[in-house]
Amino acid sequence: MLVAVARIAPGREAGSEGISTRVAALVDTNVLVYRFDGRFPEKQKVAAALLREGIVEDSVRIPHQAIVEFIAVVTRPIAGHVILEQTDALREAEELLRQFTILYPNEAILRQALRGCAAYRLSWFDAHLWAYAEHYGLPEILSEDFQHDRLYGTVRAVNPFSDTGL
Repeated sequence: MLVAVARIAPGREAGSEGISTRVAALVDTNVLVYRFDGRFPEKQKVAAALLREGIVEDSVRIPHQAIVEFIAVVTRPIAGHVILEQTDALREAEELLRQFTILYPNEAILRQALRGCAAYRLSWFDAHLWAYAEHYGLPEILSEDFQHDRLYGTVRAVNPFSDTGL
């Protein structure tokens, strides 16, 4: 968990600054994909800023599943368009491994995902993502695939693109 102390703004007195706690959030595949998908420039800007901030503040965690899905999605032709060639996708996956904390599955996560499918009627992939966050104690999933601002167990789903009207 990160603790950030706000800087004192000009004209404010010492002691009037706030203390905020910044904890890590789990990032879904769609955020990683939009970082490179020029077809959606507004979402691309949001994704790039979110990931850049995540590097600086160490506030983003990426599940192993998202790396696997990222390579599959960005190298698959969609309406005649490929987001990244395979060599570029593999290089970017290596960068993600270097820049972010990657979370790996275990039996407890798989069992939690099974329960998530049943309890919240999530797809297998979404339940698996939720199970990572629940297992590792991450309070948020950043994804457009869940109901925005809904609480699933102890994890809140946040659509980082909702404020863009997209």
